[in-house]
Amino acid sequence: MTLLERITIEPGKCGGKPCIRGFRLRVSDILELLAQGITPEQVLKQYPYLEPEDIPACLELAAQRVNQAIAKTA
Repeated sequence: MTLLERITIEPGKCGGKPCIRGFRLRVSDILELLAQGITPEQVLKQYPYLEPEDIPACLELAAQRVNQAIAKTA
């Protein structure tokens, strides 16, 4: 499984926002925690159903989305 395969988008779940492996946990939720200074280890402790690879998957999606946004404005 590649990192981005860990991210799912389902129209009826979390308003169609990107989630982690079909759970009702949005990528943006994880990114906000990391931005607040919560460590990946603390995130994994808070959400024990997450796997360590889920966090870099969130970061990868964010990086791709930022690159797409920059390309559209250029």
